[in-house]
Amino acid sequence: MPYRMIQVGTGGMGAAWCKMILPPFVKDGLIEVVAAVDINPVVLENAQAGLGLSPDRCYTDIQRAFDENPADFCTIVVPPAAHEMVVDIALAHDLHILSEKPIADTMEASVRIAKKVRRAGKKMGVTMSHRFDQDKTTLREELRSGRYGALDYLVCRFTCDCRRFGSWGRFRHEIPDPLMVEGAVHHLDILADLAGALCDTIYAQTWKPDWGEFAGDAQALVMMHFQNGARAFYEGAKTNAVGLNCWGQEYIRAECEGATLILNSRALERFDYDPARKWPPRREGQGEPVPLRERPRWAHGWLVEQFLAWLDGGEPMPTNVWDNLQSVALIFSAIESSRSGQPVRVREFLERYVREA
Repeated sequence: MPYRMIQVGTGGMGAAWCKMILPPFVKDGLIEVVAAVDINPVVLENAQAGLGLSPDRCYTDIQRAFDENPADFCTIVVPPAAHEMVVDIALAHDLHILSEKPIADTMEASVRIAKKVRRAGKKMGVTMSHRFDQDKTTLREELRSGRYGALDYLVCRFTCDCRRFGSWGRFRHEIPDPLMVEGAVHHLDILADLAGALCDTIYAQTWKPDWGEFAGDAQALVMMHFQNGARAFYEGAKTNAVGLNCWGQEYIRAECEGATLILNSRALERFDYDPARKWPPRREGQGEPVPLRERPRWAHGWLVEQFLAWLDGGEPMPTNVWDNLQSVALIFSAIESSRSGQPVRVREFLERYVREA
């Protein structure tokens, strides 16, 4: 019997949920979408076209949508500042929750949400889709294989030309810290996942160039030191003259004892250590190609699979809301580091908010 769900948010990324992410699960009889909500009536057409909902099941009033349509869970695909409001309504209707990242737009709200979900005895997952994408999963599994010895450090580059207002979605140009909250939330999470350990300390500088039409900081350089001794460097930019490694096309280099692995625009190659070779140096593109792993679904699709298996009584998905506080703590501790000019101990930062919430 399919799980009944309410889709909250049908414009922007919500359109992708309506037209690409959910339809395969509806077709397979795993999900029945009983209603959709958006404050913009125009984008509710996405739910009608992609999910086959009738107009009377499409709402601009979220309270009515939940009151009139019994369901098992809801999705949250709206700007982060609205997440806690939707969570409150979902929990009041005894629903489980699957939400887009981040948990919320502040550390305080993120911890409040996690505690509310735990008290209600409900399940909430967060769609950290980049971590579960095909190319990043392949790199993770290569590093976990042990074939290359110890990991020394990681480098991640995410650079885009979205300097003009609205080119990265209007709300991202209007919020504080758009790069950290809407971009680096994925990338710092990926780096911690690849490192295979929690982040111990983080040091960041974030800023906004004069030519960037953002209200908040859209550029960042971040250093991370992990509990297992590995390190990482992150370059994030939304206002560059050209996008070299934009959304989903990130550059990640892993420097290991026995090899260098380079992921660039979804292609992975390996350069094995050869003590006899000193000159000439090898260039990117001259390494040994590493085939990407195969599975039926990736990214959002794979995460929806995990969420449904959890609802079926399986193990909690890795991005359950409580564990995902670790990822949220990375971005907000980086913001605190940039403002204070000092490194931040991530565990102490998170524990402070959990204690005070």
